[in-house]
Amino acid sequence: MAIQRMDNVGIVVEDMDAAIAFFVELGMELEGRAEVEGLFADQCTGLDGVHCDIAMVRTPDGHSRLELAKYRSPAAISAGPRNRPHNILGTHRVMFAVDDIEDTVARLRPHGAELVGEIARFEDSYLLCYLRGPEGIIVGLAEQLR
Repeated sequence: MAIQRMDNVGIVVEDMDAAIAFFVELGMELEGRAEVEGLFADQCTGLDGVHCDIAMVRTPDGHSRLELAKYRSPAAISAGPRNRPHNILGTHRVMFAVDDIEDTVARLRPHGAELVGEIARFEDSYLLCYLRGPEGIIVGLAEQLR
């Protein structure tokens, strides 16, 4: 038996509205918002008394989604500084293909985005960069060169 697809990537945030605004500006579409609580949420997460707000955003092609979650209870726990380096073990970034990397970075700056390094050229194939978005999430951008 094989998996069918990757359904979504979950990201815990403190400021839901800011996170939604960031990913919508990036070009994702808000699919919906909901509150989650109850026995199923406790069982699934292994936490007691789960009550959180969630928002689902999807890429324009409809194939990829992020689930943003803001915990009301139990309170979210900080995993350390939000400006952690890229070489930390575990999930460290979400990568998006974009049409114009310079324009995308410029549009995301008012939403708090900061380049981790700089926009770099990989051979004659791609322009790439990592930027820090809401909650310190590292977002990768890749522009394929034609």
